[in-house]
Amino acid sequence: MKEIRNVVLLSHQGAGKTSLAESMLFISGAIQRLGRVEDGTTTSDYDPLEIERHMGINLSLLPLEWKGTKVNLIDTPGYTDFISEVKAGLRVTEGAVIVVCAASGLEVGTEQMWLEVEKRHLPCLIFVNKMDRDNADFYSTLEGIQKRLGNKCLPVQLPIGSQSDFQGVVDLITMKGYSGSGESLPKEIEVPSALKERAATFREKLIEVAIEVDDELITKYLEGETISDEEIFRVMRRATIGGNLVPVFVGSALRCIGTHSLLDSICLYLPSPEEDGTAVATNLNGNNEEIKTSIEGQVLTSLVFKTTADPYVGKLSCFRVYSGVISSNSQVWNANKGGMERIGQLFTLLGKNQQSVSQLTAGDIGAVARLSFTTVGDTLCTPEHAVVLAGIDFPRPNFGMAVQPETKTDLDKMSTVLSRICEEDPSLQLRREPDTNEFIIFGLGDTHLEIIKEKMRRKFGVDVKLELPSVPYRETVTAVTKAEYKHKKQTGGHGQYGHVFLQLEPLPRGSGFEFTRKISGGAIPSNYIPAVEKGVNEAKQEGVLAGYPIADIKVTLYDGSFHPVDSSDIAFKIAGAMALKKGLSQGQPVLLEPIMNLTITVPEAYTGGVISDLNTKRGRVLGMTQDNGKNIITAQAPYAELLRYALDLRSVTQGRGNFIMELDHYEEVPPHISQKVINARKEK
Repeated sequence: MKEIRNVVLLSHQGAGKTSLAESMLFISGAIQRLGRVEDGTTTSDYDPLEIERHMGINLSLLPLEWKGTKVNLIDTPGYTDFISEVKAGLRVTEGAVIVVCAASGLEVGTEQMWLEVEKRHLPCLIFVNKMDRDNADFYSTLEGIQKRLGNKCLPVQLPIGSQSDFQGVVDLITMKGYSGSGESLPKEIEVPSALKERAATFREKLIEVAIEVDDELITKYLEGETISDEEIFRVMRRATIGGNLVPVFVGSALRCIGTHSLLDSICLYLPSPEEDGTAVATNLNGNNEEIKTSIEGQVLTSLVFKTTADPYVGKLSCFRVYSGVISSNSQVWNANKGGMERIGQLFTLLGKNQQSVSQLTAGDIGAVARLSFTTVGDTLCTPEHAVVLAGIDFPRPNFGMAVQPETKTDLDKMSTVLSRICEEDPSLQLRREPDTNEFIIFGLGDTHLEIIKEKMRRKFGVDVKLELPSVPYRETVTAVTKAEYKHKKQTGGHGQYGHVFLQLEPLPRGSGFEFTRKISGGAIPSNYIPAVEKGVNEAKQEGVLAGYPIADIKVTLYDGSFHPVDSSDIAFKIAGAMALKKGLSQGQPVLLEPIMNLTITVPEAYTGGVISDLNTKRGRVLGMTQDNGKNIITAQAPYAELLRYALDLRSVTQGRGNFIMELDHYEEVPPHISQKVINARKEK
């Protein structure tokens, strides 16, 4: 099996991750011209929205060859609204490179990426980028990395110069300096005398940590024997793959300084798919089964981790092969959906460019177009050996907006297009809210949903507007009341006559709506009672305060009268509806609002700010526990105050908090707020 490295690139927005990917593609010969994010010419950010906004939105596949090894780079967005792309990239790789800006230092997005890497136990390298920028400070950045990510993050290089004087790096293993920029190989130079003592100190610390995985080298070190560079490389690899060490590199992606050594180190320190061992799958019997990453003696097992929808080319599915071989113009079994899929022409992707291939083998990554029913997270295998690989742990979307079509034509296409886009992005959810009759799309933030809106317009020609969802208020009564209504109409010939008496009484919260009958003595013939109930049920859809649905009341039909000629179903239906409305007006009606349960996870430093913010939202803190150094706050608050909570929490915690929100119950709206809601409803 050919040597392969599958590596995901991660960073906070703007740290230079895409520029680093471009630099690696350029010096490896995968591309002939070095693109720039500012010019919209990078291989990775090819979507028009990415070019316009100078930011990554989608993950990109960027394969390259480096000294006999195929490196499948996956460039991911740095903005947290697109963390689902990051999770997809992490799922199918054996190693990660985290990019940190030397001028900005370690930012919140970097911490989130680190947590994802730690969760998956991926070997990781760190690249401190933009050493040529104003205010670049490698040592301050390194201190921040070690403070927040741990002391196992140790430099294997030091910068020669800084900011406008940055010219190269010192390799702490070989104790040699390297300078030069561009695609040419770095030139070996003498380590500057001002750096020698510092470099020796860092080298000593690096060796002490690395040799902890090798007892023989520990003995050798303690006895004062010399440890060769080859031995250091060997134990560093073991320490990195084992998670005991995170090597830190330094450079400038735009000037291609440090890129050569980073590529060398990806091949040297990060594991191949075969070394990573096995993937766990579930067979048809529901038992776990290990899938060995190999071609020899292994049947096909692969995972779809990304799909893109295009109105012209159709659906494009990206997948990772875990075992066996997949070939063009073949058939595979979708183990999740239980059906055969026809595989057409396979290809690899370099950004948006496709390269046809006849087959892809274990460990490799590729794509295929126009699969019929396969979606993200599906396993493609053989029907004779059907297994399901673990899917992708996508985040739960918690920011919703109501989607309104701009025109009737847009309305006709809107739901179909939204469904296609949700299939492409599993971190989206689409829901029809029955109480408000709105389409609500849930995503990971306002930027996420704005991008979806633009995609709908550009790719599918559907114009929509996004608005905060309507709150599904309800109305109820707080007092027992009785109401009578007689519907009587005489216009010549058969008239209309229906006469009913209703009793309305409040029920406990969450009881819903109840209709009963207590008619005695044949006051209303039994064949007319369903018409009364139908009228009541239709009328309860709109209350008398602000037109919201009625809840938590019991309506009893207890008396009435009829006319042997003029009574009819329609007459009793009208009488039932009007009697209910009359009773609602007399029963001291009130508005009810949804109260949500909140589970908020935040670092301890932000707990006070989160609680203060909840107090401004009529929130009630119910309790607090701790887990892994974070506080978990349980609280309740009205849904009306939480429509933008995903954005508010991000602001209060600088992006370090997350939450889960679920409906708990309905309760009465305070009078001063209730009147505002009623007035606003009447103005619509």
